[in-house]
Amino acid sequence: MTRDYPDRPIVGVAAVVIEDDRVVLVRRGRPPAYGEWSLPGGAVESGETLEEAVVREVAEEIGFNVEVVELVAVLDRIFWDQEGGVQYHYVLMDFLCRKIGGKLQASSDAISCSQVPFPALAQYNLTEETRGVISKAYQRLSGGSPPIYAVKKATSIQS
Repeated sequence: MTRDYPDRPIVGVAAVVIEDDRVVLVRRGRPPAYGEWSLPGGAVESGETLEEAVVREVAEEIGFNVEVVELVAVLDRIFWDQEGGVQYHYVLMDFLCRKIGGKLQASSDAISCSQVPFPALAQYNLTEETRGVISKAYQRLSGGSPPIYAVKKATSIQS
């Protein structure tokens, strides 16, 4: 299945890696969202568990070895083309991860990467969803318990 104009949504994973009140961000080096700041991650490969995928993606994209702590959020990321067609559609599982080794270094999938202090996040053009995921992960580390999946609005099925 191709990533652009897919027949169905693609399952993706991302990692929220927080260390010393800094969160790891990557600047995307490929579409969709080329040049935008986001969390490290990518698509799940066939035969791979969600946890295996997030560990692999983080290692490939930023050079960190991580262990998965827990699921933080589940969300859709849909990109529409100019004619109103779905150009990209991902169902993303975002995990809180703990760094256990490695050195921060951007790979070919990322233009750059950085460990950003929480007060400096406002300087990065992050989506509202990404800001929300980072906030939920930080709340979980601080003992809070926000919902994993928040429904934005009710939908109905027309018969």
